[in-house]
Amino acid sequence: MVGLKEELLKSIWHAFTALDLDRSGKVLSHNLCTVLNVPHDPVALEEHFRDDDEGPVSNQGYMPYLNKFILEKVQGNFDKVEFNRMCWTLCAKKNLSKSPLVISDEDAFKVWVIFNFLSEDKYPLIIVPEEIEYLLKKITEAMGAGWQQEQFDHYKIALNTSREGLSAWELIDLIGSGQFSKGMDRQTVSMAINEVFNELILDVLKQGYMLKKGHKRKNWMERWFVLKPNIISYYVSEDLKDKKGDIILDGNCCVEALPDRDGKKCLFLIKCLDKTFEISASDKKKKQEWIQAIQTTVNLLRAGSPPPHKEARQKRKELRQKLLAEQEELERQMKELQAANENKQKELEAVRKQLEAAAARAAEEEKKRLQTQVELQDRFSLELEREKMVRQKMEEQVAQKSSELEQYLQRVRELEEMYKQLQEALEDEKQARQDEETVRKLQARLLEEESAKRAELEKWHLQQQQTIQMTEAEKQELENQRIIKEQALQVAMQQLKQLELERKEALEQYEEVKKKLETAANNTKSWKDKVAHHEGLIRLIEPGSKNPHLITNWGPAAFTEAELEERQKSWKGKKATSE
Repeated sequence: MVGLKEELLKSIWHAFTALDLDRSGKVLSHNLCTVLNVPHDPVALEEHFRDDDEGPVSNQGYMPYLNKFILEKVQGNFDKVEFNRMCWTLCAKKNLSKSPLVISDEDAFKVWVIFNFLSEDKYPLIIVPEEIEYLLKKITEAMGAGWQQEQFDHYKIALNTSREGLSAWELIDLIGSGQFSKGMDRQTVSMAINEVFNELILDVLKQGYMLKKGHKRKNWMERWFVLKPNIISYYVSEDLKDKKGDIILDGNCCVEALPDRDGKKCLFLIKCLDKTFEISASDKKKKQEWIQAIQTTVNLLRAGSPPPHKEARQKRKELRQKLLAEQEELERQMKELQAANENKQKELEAVRKQLEAAAARAAEEEKKRLQTQVELQDRFSLELEREKMVRQKMEEQVAQKSSELEQYLQRVRELEEMYKQLQEALEDEKQARQDEETVRKLQARLLEEESAKRAELEKWHLQQQQTIQMTEAEKQELENQRIIKEQALQVAMQQLKQLELERKEALEQYEEVKKKLETAANNTKSWKDKVAHHEGLIRLIEPGSKNPHLITNWGPAAFTEAELEERQKSWKGKKATSE
Protein backbone atom coordinates (compact mmCIF):
# COMPACT_ATOMS: atom_id res chain seq x y z
CA MET A 1 0.00 0.00 0.00
CA VAL A 2 2.97 2.33 0.60
CA GLY A 3 4.03 2.12 -3.06
CA LEU A 4 0.44 2.67 -4.22
CA LYS A 5 0.14 5.71 -1.95
CA GLU A 6 3.34 7.18 -3.38
CA GLU A 7 2.07 6.68 -6.96
CA LEU A 8 -1.24 8.35 -6.09
CA LEU A 9 0.46 11.27 -4.36
CA LYS A 10 2.46 12.18 -7.45
CA SER A 11 -0.66 12.61 -9.61
CA ILE A 12 -2.51 14.37 -6.79
CA TRP A 13 0.46 16.71 -6.32
CA HIS A 14 0.13 17.94 -9.90
CA ALA A 15 -3.58 18.60 -9.43
CA PHE A 16 -2.99 20.11 -5.97
CA THR A 17 -0.38 22.61 -7.18
CA ALA A 18 -2.47 23.61 -10.23
CA LEU A 19 -5.59 24.53 -8.23
CA ASP A 20 -6.56 27.47 -6.07
CA LEU A 21 -7.22 25.31 -3.02
CA ASP A 22 -9.40 27.82 -1.21
CA ARG A 23 -11.94 27.66 -4.04
CA SER A 24 -11.31 24.23 -5.60
CA GLY A 25 -10.11 22.09 -2.66
CA LYS A 26 -13.56 20.67 -2.14
CA VAL A 27 -13.83 19.81 -5.83
CA LEU A 28 -10.49 17.98 -5.80
CA SER A 29 -11.40 16.07 -2.64
CA HIS A 30 -14.80 15.12 -4.02
CA ASN A 31 -13.34 13.93 -7.34
CA LEU A 32 -10.63 11.90 -5.54
CA CYS A 33 -13.22 10.14 -3.42
CA THR A 34 -15.20 9.38 -6.57
CA VAL A 35 -12.41 7.93 -8.72
CA LEU A 36 -10.73 6.09 -5.84
CA ASN A 37 -14.01 4.53 -4.68
CA VAL A 38 -13.61 6.07 -1.20
CA PRO A 39 -16.80 6.89 0.79
CA HIS A 40 -17.52 10.59 1.06
CA ASP A 41 -17.34 12.28 4.50
CA PRO A 42 -19.12 15.64 4.02
CA VAL A 43 -18.75 16.58 7.70
CA ALA A 44 -14.98 16.16 7.69
CA LEU A 45 -14.80 17.92 4.31
CA GLU A 46 -16.73 20.96 5.56
CA GLU A 47 -14.82 20.97 8.85
CA HIS A 48 -11.48 21.02 7.10
CA PHE A 49 -12.38 23.66 4.53
CA ARG A 50 -14.08 26.10 6.90
CA ASP A 51 -12.96 29.71 6.59
CA ASP A 52 -10.68 30.14 9.66
CA ASP A 53 -7.06 29.68 10.75
CA GLU A 54 -7.35 25.89 10.59
CA GLY A 55 -8.17 25.85 6.88
CA PRO A 56 -6.11 24.30 4.06
CA VAL A 57 -3.93 27.41 3.68
CA SER A 58 -3.07 27.40 7.38
CA ASN A 59 -0.19 25.57 9.05
CA GLN A 60 -2.27 22.41 9.11
CA GLY A 61 -2.60 22.38 5.31
CA TYR A 62 -4.29 19.93 2.98
CA MET A 63 -2.08 16.85 3.45
CA PRO A 64 -3.45 15.78 6.86
CA TYR A 65 -6.96 15.65 5.45
CA LEU A 66 -5.82 13.86 2.27
CA ASN A 67 -3.96 11.18 4.23
CA LYS A 68 -6.57 10.63 6.90
CA PHE A 69 -9.81 10.76 5.00
CA ILE A 70 -8.84 9.63 1.45
CA LEU A 71 -5.53 7.83 0.96
CA GLU A 72 -5.76 5.66 4.07
CA LYS A 73 -9.14 4.36 2.84
CA VAL A 74 -7.97 3.41 -0.66
CA GLN A 75 -8.34 -0.35 -1.27
CA GLY A 76 -6.93 -0.63 -4.79
CA ASN A 77 -10.26 -1.39 -6.46
CA PHE A 78 -10.20 1.63 -8.73
CA ASP A 79 -9.32 2.41 -12.32
CA LYS A 80 -5.79 3.88 -12.37
CA VAL A 81 -6.23 5.35 -15.84
CA GLU A 82 -9.41 7.11 -14.81
CA PHE A 83 -7.72 8.41 -11.64
CA ASN A 84 -4.76 9.75 -13.62
CA ARG A 85 -7.05 11.25 -16.25
CA MET A 86 -8.95 13.16 -13.57
CA CYS A 87 -5.71 14.61 -12.14
CA TRP A 88 -4.48 15.33 -15.66
CA THR A 89 -7.65 17.22 -16.46
CA LEU A 90 -7.13 19.48 -13.42
CA CYS A 91 -3.51 20.35 -14.15
CA ALA A 92 -2.99 20.03 -17.94
CA LYS A 93 -4.76 23.19 -19.00
CA LYS A 94 -2.63 25.35 -16.73
CA ASN A 95 0.77 23.73 -17.39
CA LEU A 96 0.67 22.21 -20.88
CA SER A 97 2.74 24.11 -23.41
CA LYS A 98 0.85 26.11 -26.04
CA SER A 99 3.49 25.44 -28.70
CA PRO A 100 2.57 22.84 -31.36
CA LEU A 101 3.73 19.27 -30.62
CA VAL A 102 4.12 16.19 -32.82
CA ILE A 103 2.10 14.17 -30.28
CA SER A 104 -1.61 14.36 -29.43
CA ASP A 105 -3.11 15.35 -26.09
CA GLU A 106 -3.77 11.67 -25.39
CA ASP A 107 -0.11 10.88 -25.97
CA ALA A 108 0.86 13.84 -23.75
CA PHE A 109 -1.38 12.37 -21.02
CA LYS A 110 0.35 9.01 -21.33
CA VAL A 111 3.79 10.68 -21.16
CA TRP A 112 2.62 12.54 -18.03
CA VAL A 113 1.53 9.27 -16.39
CA ILE A 114 4.84 7.64 -17.36
CA PHE A 115 6.61 10.65 -15.86
CA ASN A 116 4.83 10.06 -12.53
CA PHE A 117 5.94 6.43 -12.65
CA LEU A 118 9.61 7.20 -13.41
CA SER A 119 10.09 10.44 -11.42
CA GLU A 120 11.97 10.65 -8.13
CA ASP A 121 10.13 10.39 -4.82
CA LYS A 122 10.77 13.99 -3.82
CA TYR A 123 8.98 17.24 -4.50
CA PRO A 124 8.83 19.18 -6.71
CA LEU A 125 8.76 16.15 -9.01
CA ILE A 126 11.51 15.74 -11.60
CA ILE A 127 12.73 12.94 -13.82
CA VAL A 128 16.50 12.47 -13.75
CA PRO A 129 18.61 12.11 -16.94
CA GLU A 130 19.03 8.34 -16.42
CA GLU A 131 15.27 7.77 -16.46
CA ILE A 132 14.87 10.14 -19.43
CA GLU A 133 17.40 8.02 -21.32
CA TYR A 134 15.56 4.82 -20.30
CA LEU A 135 12.20 6.20 -21.54
CA LEU A 136 13.57 7.58 -24.80
CA LYS A 137 15.32 4.27 -25.50
CA LYS A 138 12.09 2.31 -25.00
CA ILE A 139 10.13 4.70 -27.23
CA THR A 140 12.86 4.51 -29.89
CA GLU A 141 12.87 0.69 -29.74
CA ALA A 142 9.09 0.64 -29.98
CA MET A 143 9.31 2.79 -33.12
CA GLY A 144 11.87 0.37 -34.56
CA ALA A 145 14.49 3.12 -34.91
CA GLY A 146 18.12 3.17 -33.82
CA TRP A 147 19.11 4.83 -30.58
CA GLN A 148 21.28 7.95 -31.01
CA GLN A 149 23.49 7.75 -27.92
CA GLU A 150 25.83 10.55 -28.95
CA GLN A 151 22.90 12.92 -29.50
CA PHE A 152 21.51 12.15 -26.04
CA ASP A 153 24.94 12.55 -24.43
CA HIS A 154 25.13 16.11 -25.79
CA TYR A 155 21.62 16.80 -24.52
CA LYS A 156 22.50 15.26 -21.11
CA ILE A 157 25.59 17.44 -20.75
CA ALA A 158 23.57 20.56 -21.54
CA LEU A 159 20.89 19.44 -19.08
CA ASN A 160 23.29 18.67 -16.22
CA THR A 161 24.88 22.08 -16.46
CA SER A 162 21.57 23.83 -15.75
CA ARG A 163 19.45 21.50 -13.56
CA GLU A 164 19.08 18.07 -12.01
CA GLY A 165 16.25 16.89 -14.29
CA LEU A 166 13.01 17.75 -16.13
CA SER A 167 9.51 18.42 -14.92
CA ALA A 168 6.55 16.55 -16.43
CA TRP A 169 5.74 19.41 -18.77
CA GLU A 170 9.35 19.76 -19.93
CA LEU A 171 9.43 16.01 -20.63
CA ILE A 172 6.23 16.34 -22.71
CA ASP A 173 7.84 19.24 -24.62
CA LEU A 174 11.00 17.18 -25.20
CA ILE A 175 9.13 14.15 -26.62
CA GLY A 176 6.57 16.33 -28.42
CA SER A 177 9.32 18.39 -30.09
CA GLY A 178 10.42 15.33 -32.08
CA GLN A 179 14.07 15.89 -31.21
CA PHE A 180 14.62 12.16 -30.70
CA SER A 181 12.05 10.90 -33.23
CA LYS A 182 13.09 12.66 -36.39
CA GLY A 183 11.87 10.91 -39.54
CA MET A 184 8.95 9.26 -37.76
CA ASP A 185 5.31 10.15 -38.39
CA ARG A 186 2.86 11.03 -35.64
CA GLN A 187 1.14 7.65 -35.78
CA THR A 188 4.41 5.73 -35.25
CA VAL A 189 5.33 7.96 -32.31
CA SER A 190 1.86 7.58 -30.85
CA MET A 191 1.97 3.78 -31.17
CA ALA A 192 5.40 3.71 -29.50
CA ILE A 193 4.19 5.87 -26.60
CA ASN A 194 1.12 3.68 -26.23
CA GLU A 195 3.24 0.50 -26.16
CA VAL A 196 5.54 1.96 -23.47
CA PHE A 197 2.48 3.20 -21.56
CA ASN A 198 0.90 -0.26 -21.66
CA GLU A 199 4.10 -1.87 -20.40
CA LEU A 200 5.05 0.61 -17.66
CA ILE A 201 1.65 1.78 -16.46
CA LEU A 202 -0.83 -0.94 -17.38
CA ASP A 203 1.72 -3.70 -16.65
CA VAL A 204 1.20 -5.20 -20.11
CA LEU A 205 4.07 -7.64 -20.52
CA LYS A 206 3.02 -8.85 -23.98
CA GLN A 207 0.03 -8.54 -26.32
CA GLY A 208 -1.01 -9.74 -29.73
CA TYR A 209 -3.47 -11.80 -31.83
CA MET A 210 -3.58 -15.61 -31.42
CA LEU A 211 -6.09 -18.40 -31.91
CA LYS A 212 -7.82 -19.90 -28.88
CA LYS A 213 -9.66 -23.19 -28.71
CA GLY A 214 -13.09 -22.95 -27.10
CA HIS A 215 -14.00 -25.11 -24.11
CA LYS A 216 -17.56 -25.89 -25.14
CA ARG A 217 -17.72 -25.86 -28.92
CA LYS A 218 -14.05 -26.69 -29.40
CA ASN A 219 -13.76 -24.23 -32.25
CA TRP A 220 -10.77 -21.95 -32.82
CA MET A 221 -11.36 -18.18 -32.59
CA GLU A 222 -8.92 -15.31 -33.06
CA ARG A 223 -8.52 -13.20 -29.94
CA TRP A 224 -6.41 -10.25 -28.82
CA PHE A 225 -4.37 -11.49 -25.83
CA VAL A 226 -2.96 -9.16 -23.17
CA LEU A 227 -0.40 -10.61 -20.68
CA LYS A 228 -0.16 -8.90 -17.29
CA PRO A 229 1.78 -9.93 -14.14
CA ASN A 230 -1.00 -12.20 -12.82
CA ILE A 231 -3.56 -12.51 -15.63
CA ILE A 232 -3.99 -13.05 -19.35
CA SER A 233 -7.04 -11.27 -20.75
CA TYR A 234 -8.36 -11.87 -24.24
CA TYR A 235 -10.59 -9.59 -26.29
CA VAL A 236 -12.37 -9.64 -29.59
CA SER A 237 -10.05 -6.94 -30.97
CA GLU A 238 -7.18 -4.77 -29.88
CA ASP A 239 -9.48 -1.85 -28.99
CA LEU A 240 -10.14 -3.78 -25.73
CA LYS A 241 -13.83 -2.97 -25.83
CA ASP A 242 -15.25 -6.51 -25.89
CA LYS A 243 -13.53 -8.66 -23.31
CA LYS A 244 -14.14 -12.40 -23.71
CA GLY A 245 -12.37 -13.80 -20.65
CA ASP A 246 -9.34 -14.07 -18.35
CA ILE A 247 -6.69 -16.67 -17.61
CA ILE A 248 -5.74 -16.25 -13.98
CA LEU A 249 -2.05 -16.99 -13.44
CA ASP A 250 -0.40 -18.17 -10.22
CA GLY A 251 2.65 -20.14 -9.14
CA ASN A 252 0.92 -23.46 -9.95
CA CYS A 253 0.35 -22.65 -13.61
CA CYS A 254 2.62 -23.94 -16.33
CA VAL A 255 2.99 -23.59 -20.08
CA GLU A 256 3.89 -26.38 -22.50
CA ALA A 257 4.56 -26.55 -26.22
CA LEU A 258 2.28 -28.91 -28.21
CA PRO A 259 2.92 -30.66 -31.50
CA ASP A 260 1.02 -29.60 -34.55
CA ARG A 261 -2.36 -31.40 -34.96
CA ASP A 262 -5.75 -31.03 -36.58
CA GLY A 263 -4.25 -28.65 -39.07
CA LYS A 264 -3.15 -26.23 -36.38
CA LYS A 265 0.45 -25.25 -36.01
CA CYS A 266 2.53 -23.49 -33.34
CA LEU A 267 0.42 -24.84 -30.51
CA PHE A 268 1.09 -24.45 -26.77
CA LEU A 269 -0.88 -25.23 -23.64
CA ILE A 270 -1.51 -23.15 -20.50
CA LYS A 271 -2.40 -25.32 -17.50
CA CYS A 272 -4.13 -23.79 -14.50
CA LEU A 273 -5.69 -25.46 -11.45
CA ASP A 274 -9.22 -25.53 -12.85
CA LYS A 275 -8.79 -25.09 -16.59
CA THR A 276 -6.46 -25.74 -19.49
CA PHE A 277 -6.15 -23.42 -22.48
CA GLU A 278 -4.92 -24.41 -25.93
CA ILE A 279 -3.56 -21.55 -28.02
CA SER A 280 -2.08 -21.34 -31.51
CA ALA A 281 0.44 -18.62 -32.40
CA SER A 282 0.89 -17.23 -35.88
CA ASP A 283 4.43 -18.57 -36.25
CA LYS A 284 7.12 -20.37 -34.30
CA LYS A 285 8.80 -17.14 -33.23
CA LYS A 286 5.62 -15.75 -31.70
CA LYS A 287 4.94 -19.12 -30.10
CA GLN A 288 8.35 -19.14 -28.44
CA GLU A 289 8.02 -15.51 -27.32
CA TRP A 290 4.62 -16.19 -25.71
CA ILE A 291 5.78 -19.36 -23.99
CA GLN A 292 8.83 -17.58 -22.64
CA ALA A 293 6.84 -14.51 -21.51
CA ILE A 294 4.17 -16.60 -19.75
CA GLN A 295 6.77 -18.85 -18.10
CA THR A 296 8.69 -15.78 -16.88
CA THR A 297 5.48 -14.32 -15.42
CA VAL A 298 4.70 -17.60 -13.63
CA ASN A 299 8.25 -17.73 -12.26
CA LEU A 300 7.90 -14.18 -10.97
CA LEU A 301 4.65 -15.13 -9.26
CA ARG A 302 6.31 -18.11 -7.65
CA ALA A 303 9.18 -15.93 -6.44
CA GLY A 304 6.85 -13.13 -5.34
CA SER A 305 8.82 -10.62 -7.44
CA PRO A 306 7.35 -7.49 -9.03
CA PRO A 307 7.02 -7.12 -12.78
CA PRO A 308 10.31 -6.77 -14.69
CA HIS A 309 9.86 -3.09 -15.49
CA LYS A 310 9.04 -2.23 -11.87
CA GLU A 311 11.91 -4.34 -10.60
CA ALA A 312 14.20 -2.68 -13.13
CA ARG A 313 12.94 0.75 -12.04
CA GLN A 314 13.56 -0.15 -8.40
CA LYS A 315 17.06 -1.39 -9.21
CA ARG A 316 17.81 1.79 -11.13
CA LYS A 317 16.52 3.86 -8.23
CA GLU A 318 18.55 1.86 -5.72
CA LEU A 319 21.58 2.22 -7.97
CA ARG A 320 21.03 5.99 -8.17
CA GLN A 321 20.55 6.16 -4.42
CA LYS A 322 23.70 4.13 -3.95
CA LEU A 323 25.60 6.35 -6.37
CA LEU A 324 24.09 9.40 -4.69
CA ALA A 325 25.08 8.06 -1.29
CA GLU A 326 28.55 7.32 -2.60
CA GLN A 327 28.69 10.77 -4.15
CA GLU A 328 27.52 12.36 -0.91
CA GLU A 329 30.03 10.26 1.00
CA LEU A 330 32.68 11.28 -1.49
CA GLU A 331 31.62 14.91 -1.14
CA ARG A 332 31.66 14.52 2.62
CA GLN A 333 35.11 12.99 2.46
CA MET A 334 36.18 15.73 0.08
CA LYS A 335 34.80 18.33 2.50
CA GLU A 336 36.55 16.57 5.36
CA LEU A 337 39.74 16.43 3.32
CA GLN A 338 39.25 20.05 2.34
CA ALA A 339 38.59 20.97 5.97
CA ALA A 340 41.58 18.90 7.03
CA ASN A 341 43.60 20.54 4.27
CA GLU A 342 42.43 23.96 5.42
CA ASN A 343 43.28 23.02 8.98
CA LYS A 344 46.68 21.81 7.80
CA GLN A 345 47.10 25.02 5.86
CA LYS A 346 46.15 26.98 8.97
CA GLU A 347 48.51 24.85 11.03
CA LEU A 348 51.25 25.33 8.43
CA GLU A 349 50.51 29.05 8.38
CA ALA A 350 50.64 29.11 12.18
CA VAL A 351 53.88 27.10 12.10
CA ARG A 352 55.22 29.44 9.43
CA LYS A 353 54.31 32.45 11.55
CA GLN A 354 55.85 30.75 14.57
CA LEU A 355 58.98 30.03 12.55
CA GLU A 356 59.05 33.62 11.35
CA ALA A 357 58.54 34.82 14.91
CA ALA A 358 61.19 32.37 16.09
CA ALA A 359 63.51 33.56 13.32
CA ALA A 360 62.81 37.16 14.30
CA ARG A 361 63.44 36.31 17.94
CA ALA A 362 66.57 34.40 16.96
CA ALA A 363 67.77 37.34 14.88
CA GLU A 364 67.00 39.69 17.76
CA GLU A 365 68.74 37.36 20.19
CA GLU A 366 71.66 37.02 17.79
CA LYS A 367 71.80 40.79 17.53
CA LYS A 368 71.69 41.08 21.31
CA ARG A 369 74.28 38.30 21.60
CA LEU A 370 76.58 40.05 19.16
CA GLN A 371 76.02 43.32 20.98
CA THR A 372 76.68 41.58 24.29
CA GLN A 373 79.73 39.91 22.78
CA VAL A 374 81.04 43.26 21.59
CA GLU A 375 80.36 44.75 25.01
CA LEU A 376 82.07 41.77 26.68
CA GLN A 377 85.00 42.08 24.30
CA ASP A 378 85.23 45.78 25.11
CA ARG A 379 84.92 45.01 28.80
CA PHE A 380 87.49 42.22 28.54
CA SER A 381 89.76 44.55 26.62
CA LEU A 382 89.41 47.18 29.33
CA GLU A 383 89.96 44.57 32.02
CA LEU A 384 92.94 43.21 30.09
CA GLU A 385 94.38 46.70 29.81
CA ARG A 386 93.68 47.21 33.48
CA GLU A 387 95.31 43.87 34.30
CA LYS A 388 98.25 44.79 32.14
CA MET A 389 98.58 48.05 34.03
CA VAL A 390 98.24 46.19 37.34
CA ARG A 391 100.80 43.67 36.16
CA GLN A 392 103.09 46.46 35.08
CA LYS A 393 102.65 48.17 38.45
CA MET A 394 103.30 44.89 40.22
CA GLU A 395 106.39 44.34 38.12
CA GLU A 396 107.48 47.85 39.00
CA GLN A 397 106.74 47.14 42.66
CA VAL A 398 108.59 43.85 42.42
CA ALA A 399 111.51 45.64 40.79
CA GLN A 400 111.34 48.30 43.48
CA LYS A 401 111.22 45.64 46.19
CA SER A 402 114.09 43.85 44.50
CA SER A 403 116.03 47.10 44.54
CA GLU A 404 115.13 47.64 48.17
CA LEU A 405 116.18 44.06 48.92
CA GLU A 406 119.46 44.65 47.14
CA GLN A 407 119.99 47.83 49.16
CA TYR A 408 119.11 45.92 52.30
CA LEU A 409 121.62 43.21 51.41
CA GLN A 410 124.17 45.94 50.73
CA ARG A 411 123.51 47.38 54.15
CA VAL A 412 123.89 43.90 55.66
CA ARG A 413 127.23 43.53 53.90
CA GLU A 414 128.29 46.93 55.17
CA LEU A 415 127.19 45.88 58.64
CA GLU A 416 129.30 42.74 58.36
CA GLU A 417 132.24 44.86 57.30
CA MET A 418 131.58 47.11 60.27
CA TYR A 419 131.44 44.01 62.49
CA LYS A 420 134.87 42.98 61.20
CA GLN A 421 136.23 46.44 61.82
CA LEU A 422 134.71 46.37 65.29
CA GLN A 423 136.27 43.01 65.98
CA GLU A 424 139.65 44.35 64.86
CA ALA A 425 139.08 47.36 67.05
CA LEU A 426 138.27 45.07 69.92
CA GLU A 427 141.42 43.10 69.30
CA ASP A 428 143.41 46.28 69.28
CA GLU A 429 141.66 47.35 72.44
CA LYS A 430 142.44 43.99 74.03
CA GLN A 431 146.07 44.30 73.10
CA ALA A 432 146.20 47.82 74.41
CA ARG A 433 144.65 46.75 77.69
CA GLN A 434 147.08 43.89 77.99
CA ASP A 435 149.86 46.37 77.55
CA GLU A 436 148.27 48.64 80.08
CA GLU A 437 147.97 45.77 82.59
CA THR A 438 151.64 44.98 82.24
CA VAL A 439 152.47 48.63 82.99
CA ARG A 440 150.12 48.68 85.97
CA LYS A 441 151.62 45.69 87.78
CA LEU A 442 153.44 48.05 89.99
CA GLN A 443 150.30 49.59 91.09
CA ALA A 444 148.39 46.94 93.01
CA ARG A 445 145.23 48.76 93.40
CA LEU A 446 145.31 49.92 89.86
CA LEU A 447 146.44 46.54 88.68
CA GLU A 448 143.62 44.90 90.65
CA GLU A 449 141.23 47.37 89.22
CA GLU A 450 142.69 46.80 85.84
CA SER A 451 142.39 43.02 86.37
CA ALA A 452 138.78 43.34 87.42
CA LYS A 453 138.23 45.69 84.58
CA ARG A 454 139.83 43.20 82.23
CA ALA A 455 137.62 40.39 83.61
CA GLU A 456 134.64 42.59 83.12
CA LEU A 457 135.85 43.51 79.68
CA GLU A 458 136.25 39.84 78.91
CA LYS A 459 132.75 39.27 80.13
CA TRP A 460 131.59 42.06 77.91
CA HIS A 461 133.65 40.57 75.14
CA LEU A 462 131.83 37.27 75.60
CA GLN A 463 128.54 39.06 75.53
CA GLN A 464 129.65 40.86 72.46
CA GLN A 465 130.67 37.58 70.84
CA GLN A 466 127.27 36.17 71.75
CA THR A 467 125.76 39.25 70.22
CA ILE A 468 127.90 38.69 67.13
CA GLN A 469 126.77 35.06 67.03
CA MET A 470 123.21 36.22 67.35
CA THR A 471 123.86 38.64 64.50
CA GLU A 472 125.28 35.75 62.47
CA ALA A 473 122.07 33.74 63.12
CA GLU A 474 119.96 36.72 62.14
CA LYS A 475 122.10 37.09 59.05
CA GLN A 476 121.49 33.44 58.17
CA GLU A 477 117.79 33.90 58.82
CA LEU A 478 117.77 36.98 56.62
CA GLU A 479 119.59 34.99 53.97
CA ASN A 480 116.94 32.26 54.20
CA GLN A 481 114.22 34.89 54.06
CA ARG A 482 115.90 36.37 51.04
CA ILE A 483 115.91 32.94 49.34
CA ILE A 484 112.25 32.44 50.29
CA LYS A 485 111.43 35.89 48.95
CA GLU A 486 113.22 35.12 45.73
CA GLN A 487 111.26 31.88 45.43
CA ALA A 488 108.05 33.72 46.27
CA LEU A 489 109.01 36.32 43.70
CA GLN A 490 109.51 33.62 41.07
CA VAL A 491 106.13 32.04 42.00
CA ALA A 492 104.52 35.47 41.80
CA MET A 493 106.07 36.00 38.38
CA GLN A 494 104.79 32.62 37.21
CA GLN A 495 101.29 33.26 38.53
CA LEU A 496 100.82 36.68 36.95
CA LYS A 497 98.48 35.13 34.37
CA GLN A 498 95.99 34.35 37.10
CA LEU A 499 95.45 38.00 37.79
CA GLU A 500 93.13 38.21 40.71
CA LEU A 501 94.42 35.26 42.77
CA GLU A 502 98.06 35.93 41.89
CA ARG A 503 97.68 39.59 42.75
CA LYS A 504 96.17 38.71 46.11
CA GLU A 505 98.93 36.18 46.80
CA ALA A 506 101.59 38.64 45.67
CA LEU A 507 100.07 41.32 47.91
CA GLU A 508 99.99 38.87 50.81
CA GLN A 509 103.57 37.86 50.12
CA TYR A 510 104.48 41.52 49.80
CA GLU A 511 102.86 42.29 53.13
CA GLU A 512 104.66 39.30 54.66
CA VAL A 513 107.98 40.40 53.21
CA LYS A 514 107.30 43.95 54.36
CA LYS A 515 106.63 42.75 57.89
CA LYS A 516 109.76 40.67 57.85
CA LEU A 517 111.75 43.63 56.50
CA GLU A 518 110.32 45.82 59.21
CA THR A 519 111.20 43.16 61.77
CA ALA A 520 114.72 42.93 60.36
CA ALA A 521 115.01 46.72 60.33
CA ASN A 522 113.81 46.85 63.93
CA ASN A 523 116.32 44.15 64.85
CA THR A 524 119.07 46.09 63.13
CA LYS A 525 118.02 49.29 64.90
CA SER A 526 117.95 47.43 68.24
CA TRP A 527 121.41 46.12 67.55
CA LYS A 528 122.66 49.60 66.69
CA ASP A 529 121.09 50.89 69.89
CA LYS A 530 122.88 48.20 71.86
CA VAL A 531 126.15 49.06 70.21
CA ALA A 532 125.52 52.72 70.87
CA HIS A 533 124.75 51.91 74.54
CA HIS A 534 128.17 50.40 74.92
CA GLU A 535 129.83 53.14 73.03
CA GLY A 536 132.80 53.00 75.37
CA LEU A 537 134.11 50.00 73.46
CA ILE A 538 134.30 51.94 70.22
CA ARG A 539 135.33 55.30 71.54
CA LEU A 540 138.53 55.03 69.54
CA ILE A 541 136.66 55.98 66.40
CA GLU A 542 134.55 58.76 67.91
CA PRO A 543 135.44 62.26 69.10
CA GLY A 544 136.60 62.33 72.72
CA SER A 545 134.41 63.42 75.60
CA LYS A 546 134.76 66.92 77.00
CA ASN A 547 134.46 65.64 80.63
CA PRO A 548 137.67 65.47 82.70
CA HIS A 549 139.49 62.13 82.58
CA LEU A 550 141.62 60.35 85.13
CA ILE A 551 145.34 60.71 84.62
CA THR A 552 147.61 57.82 85.27
CA ASN A 553 151.36 57.51 85.17
CA TRP A 554 151.04 56.30 81.60
CA GLY A 555 148.65 58.98 80.47
CA PRO A 556 144.91 59.52 80.48
CA ALA A 557 142.95 56.59 81.90
CA ALA A 558 140.47 54.62 79.85
CA PHE A 559 137.56 55.48 82.19
CA THR A 560 136.11 58.63 83.49
CA GLU A 561 135.82 59.29 87.13
CA ALA A 562 132.13 58.55 87.17
CA GLU A 563 132.68 55.31 85.42
CA LEU A 564 135.39 54.33 87.78
CA GLU A 565 133.08 54.96 90.72
CA GLU A 566 130.47 52.86 89.07
CA ARG A 567 132.95 50.09 88.51
CA GLN A 568 134.14 50.21 92.11
CA LYS A 569 130.59 49.79 93.34
CA SER A 570 130.20 46.82 91.08
CA TRP A 571 133.44 45.23 92.27
CA LYS A 572 132.58 45.73 95.92
CA GLY A 573 129.22 44.11 95.36
CA LYS A 574 130.78 41.12 93.71
CA LYS A 575 133.39 40.79 96.47
CA ALA A 576 130.79 40.89 99.14
CA THR A 577 128.80 38.27 97.33
CA SER A 578 131.83 35.97 96.99
CA GLU A 579 132.67 36.25 100.67
